[in-house]
Amino acid sequence: MIVLTGKTKTAEVEAEAGLSLLDLAMKHEVDWSFSCTRGTCARCRCLVTEGMAFLEEVTDAEWDRLEPEELDEGYRLGCQAIVREGAGRIVAANKTYF
Repeated sequence: MIVLTGKTKTAEVEAEAGLSLLDLAMKHEVDWSFSCTRGTCARCRCLVTEGMAFLEEVTDAEWDRLEPEELDEGYRLGCQAIVREGAGRIVAANKTYF
């Protein structure tokens, strides 16, 4: 189960391996900010408070766009945070810079 919180809507959705948190938010009509879907705009930045181990490793785009402190605190880019096969509970909230 994945809990996604956008600006005004929260949804509990089934984990789907290979999809990003942004993909799942769009699929389930969670109002998640984004512009590019490639990891360059960072509007899809999110705070993962549970289940980080169920996401694929941080991508080069995230290393380029996010500060090391943000990554340490649990921030990811929603478009780059890919759900792993056999994922458990993940909780993430869209936390855009602006």
